[in-house]
Amino acid sequence: MNGNVKGNGEAGGGTATGAGARVGAGAGRSVWRDANVLRWLAAYGSSLVGDGVYFLALGWAAAQTAGPAEVGLVMAVGAVPRALLMLGGGVVADRFGPRLVVISSDAVRCAVILGLALLAALTSPGLWALVLVALVFGVVDALFMPAVGALPPRIAARGQLVRVQGLRSLAERVGHTAGPPVAGLAMGLGGPAAAFGVASALFGLSLVLLLAVRISPSAGPAAAPDWGSSETPWQQLRSGIGYIRGHGLIGPLVLSGALSQLGTSAPMTLGLILVAGDRGWGPAGVGWIVGGMGVGAAASALLLTLIPRFPRAGAVQNLTLIVGSAGIGALVLAPNLAVAVALAVLTGLVCGICGGLAVALIQTATDPAYLGRVSSVMAFTAVGLAPLAYPVFGFAAGLWGVTPVFLAGAAVSMAGAIVGTCAPAVRRAELAFA
Repeated sequence: MNGNVKGNGEAGGGTATGAGARVGAGAGRSVWRDANVLRWLAAYGSSLVGDGVYFLALGWAAAQTAGPAEVGLVMAVGAVPRALLMLGGGVVADRFGPRLVVISSDAVRCAVILGLALLAALTSPGLWALVLVALVFGVVDALFMPAVGALPPRIAARGQLVRVQGLRSLAERVGHTAGPPVAGLAMGLGGPAAAFGVASALFGLSLVLLLAVRISPSAGPAAAPDWGSSETPWQQLRSGIGYIRGHGLIGPLVLSGALSQLGTSAPMTLGLILVAGDRGWGPAGVGWIVGGMGVGAAASALLLTLIPRFPRAGAVQNLTLIVGSAGIGALVLAPNLAVAVALAVLTGLVCGICGGLAVALIQTATDPAYLGRVSSVMAFTAVGLAPLAYPVFGFAAGLWGVTPVFLAGAAVSMAGAIVGTCAPAVRRAELAFA
C-alpha cells in the first residue's frame, strides 16, 4: 500500500514507500472513553506502585537482617536474571500471547510477595529467603516487561497509540512517585510484613483488572499466539532480531533509542551526583534537577494525550532527540542551580515527547507476530544494557573529570539522532490519529 510503512513478518519486510510514510491507520474511540484501555492503564499503574513498595520493603527487610554489603547484594540480585532473560521474555510473549504472559506474571508476583509477607509476619526472613524472592521477581519481570509493552497495539486503535503512550508515561510518573511513600506508611504501621502485604494486594488488584482487559477488534489484526511454532526459542529470538535489523523504520529507531539510553543513563544518575558535589549544590540540588526532569516528563505525557496529532512524527522525534541530547549536555555547563533546573524541565519535556513518538512509531509499524520481541529489545536497552555505562562513566570521570565525560555521553545520545536522521523511513514517517 503506497504511502504506508509495512511490516510483513519477515526480516526486512518493513519498508517506507512514497514521499511520506504513514505509520498506522484506523480510528477508534478516544482512550479517555475506552474502558478497556483505562482498565489496562489502572492495572499497569497499580503494578508500578506495587513494584515501588516491594523494592523499598525488600531493602528495609534486608537491612534488618544483614550488613550493608548483603543489603546491596539483595537489592541487585534481581537485576541479573531480568537483564539476562529480557530478550527471552519477548519470545515467550510472542509464543503464548502478551495478555496471558502479563496475567501469569502478575499472578506469580502476587503469590510470591504474599508468601513473603506471611513469612515476615511470623518470623524475620533470612537472607536466603530475600535473595530467592529477588531472583524470582527478576525472572518474572523479564517476562512481564516485554509483554506489557506489547499490549497497547492489541487493545487500542493505531490512531490512539500516541495517546496511550502519554497515559502510560503518566502512570509511570504516578507509580514511581507513589510507591516509596506508600511503602513508608505501611512499614511505619506494620513493618516490612505490612509493606509486602500492601505490595501483594496491589499486584492482586492489577491481576483482577488485567483479567478484564480484552483484545480490541478495532485495534487491527492481532497475531494469534504461536503455540505450535516449529522454531526453537533461540530461532525465534534470532528471527526477531533479524526482523528489527532489516526493518527500514524499526531498526534505526531501536538503534537510536539504544544509543540515547547508553549516552544519558549514567550522566543523569551518577553524573548528576558528581556535578552537584563539584558545584556545591548538594543532595538537594540533585533532587531539584531530577524533580525538574520529572515535571517536564509529566508535561510531555499530558501533551501526548491532548494534542490531536503530530505532523511529520518521525522528523519531530529526531528533532526532540537532538534538543534533548543538547539539553542534557548543557546541564553540566549550567552556571547555577536555577539554570540547571530550568534546563532539566525543558529536557524532560522534549525527551518525553521523543520517547512517546518513538514507541508509537515502532509499535504501529511492527508486525503483530513480533511485538513481544521488539518490545523486549527496547526494554533490554534500558534495563540491561544502559547500566553497563555506569562503571565506564565513573572510571572516565575519575581520569578526565565529570564535565568532558558528561558531554561525551550527550554526544553519544546525539549520535542516536544522527542514526534516525540518516534513515529515510524515519524522516518521512507519519502517525495516523483518530
